[in-house]
Amino acid sequence: MPVADLLAAHADAWARATRAPFLDAVRDGSLPPAAFDTWLVQDAHFLGDLLRFQARLLARAPRSAQAVLADGCVALVGELDWFTRVAAERDLDLAAPQLPATIAYGDLLYRLDAADVATALTALWAVERAYLDAWSAARPGAGQYRPFVAHWTTPGFAGYVAALEAAADGAAVDGAPADAAVFLEVAEAEAAFWEMAR
Repeated sequence: MPVADLLAAHADAWARATRAPFLDAVRDGSLPPAAFDTWLVQDAHFLGDLLRFQARLLARAPRSAQAVLADGCVALVGELDWFTRVAAERDLDLAAPQLPATIAYGDLLYRLDAADVATALTALWAVERAYLDAWSAARPGAGQYRPFVAHWTTPGFAGYVAALEAAADGAAVDGAPADAAVFLEVAEAEAAFWEMAR
């Protein structure tokens, strides 16, 4: 089963992961800036964890998946630089402690180091697809949030997510079905991450 089939097979879990009240409030402008700032700091922590996971995955991935993973690592470094600039503009402390949802998501990524490559690629695709779908649902974003929504829904990012999908599908062994368990773990972690800042 291609990884994209997981979206329909587990539609309720995916809706919880990508259609959160937090995102509704970004779209309509009702989200308090303090809640958004909390989320930004935690997302910066998560991106650091994601970069470490992806770099380790790159080292053991099949040759066919290495280019997209390497490009993703470079993009994550750039995104962390962008978060540093945003934090300075908004007077945020990126050294603030991680909240429980962030710690749990990072633990999931760490556990995926022991998973087979196909499972890890499915998880990475799910992480990035969730981010794209969630922010796309918040479009165009209201007021101060609109530039952030635009930043996280670029055609380039959509192309990257599509390339990860192809890599995950290509890593499947002998047509084995995509790993629904890890997809559901990512969906649950995403739902908790949106709820954390509210």
